[in-house]
Amino acid sequence: MIDSMNVDLFDFELPEHLIAQTPLAERTASRLLALNKETGDIAHRTFTDLADYMNPGDVLVLNNTRVLPARLMGIKGDTGAKIELLLLKQLEGDRWEVLAKPAKRMKVGSELWFGDNGHGEPLLRAFVEDEGDMGARTIRFQYEGIFQELLDRLGEMPLPPYIKERLEERERYQTVYAKHEGSAAAPTAGLHFTTDFLRQLEDKGVKIAYVTLHVGLGTFRPMSVDKVEEHEMHSEYYELDEHNASIINEAKSSGARIIAVGTTSSRTLETVAARFDGGPIEACSGWTDIFIFPGYKFKLLDALLTNFHLPKSTLVMLVSALAGRDAIMKAYHEAVREQYRFFSFGDAMFIY
Repeated sequence: MIDSMNVDLFDFELPEHLIAQTPLAERTASRLLALNKETGDIAHRTFTDLADYMNPGDVLVLNNTRVLPARLMGIKGDTGAKIELLLLKQLEGDRWEVLAKPAKRMKVGSELWFGDNGHGEPLLRAFVEDEGDMGARTIRFQYEGIFQELLDRLGEMPLPPYIKERLEERERYQTVYAKHEGSAAAPTAGLHFTTDFLRQLEDKGVKIAYVTLHVGLGTFRPMSVDKVEEHEMHSEYYELDEHNASIINEAKSSGARIIAVGTTSSRTLETVAARFDGGPIEACSGWTDIFIFPGYKFKLLDALLTNFHLPKSTLVMLVSALAGRDAIMKAYHEAVREQYRFFSFGDAMFIY
């Protein structure tokens, strides 16, 4: 465990031009920085070289959440002022937790309009029912027809704020195995995979398991504390079914590695492991606010494929818990020096 847990310990200089603004034409064309967490050795490879690091029997755990076109641009019904909503979590029925911008204009009772039915009426109305912290609101939608169809028609992909370029193809912000809709952001480590490359890994004897974690508000909230331990994670919904639990159990009992694709898969695995006290896991679902930082002892996870994360973020802290802060900071500084592409559409890192 490191002596002091100041958030500044996880800061690093990142030139803005290294923030990837658009995805590569080929998903598997990214670079791969491989970090041996035991020795600290670093290798510079290409993404498809990941196959060289896989052993027969290893289990690759993928998060099969699907991103909602969750950004809605509309107006206030009374003033016509422009507003933006980011859907974060469906509460029940047509009530949602959202991030509102500008939040100060959206008081309880405000009516918001989205789209036009061709007769001067909105396709979708929303009413603000409750106000939360840092722009969070509880809203209730009112509409005719099927909500998902309206969302597909009116909504935009909720790209992170550091991406300024327009996304030409929506599916490029979905993994090829995305299945269960509900995320406010993509599990971006999975964006590197193609169906063909997954099949290639399976042909080598690698097993594939799936979990679901719907990425929520925590992804969009910066840390606002000085001490790491004082940060509170927002809860996110996860699911693991019986079939995939058995794949993971069999691998663990045989001594094979459990390799998470992305921090969301990591957090799901460790949440489930804690739920069953480190023993065999079972099908389960629930909400997790697990916060993994240096000092944490991993119960299920052996290795991790991830992207490069924001300075001073909870995700940098998670990878530091796995490989050690010093090794991660060294690897990140080398990634900057070698001009790796950072964040959602950036290059990959394999910690093994």
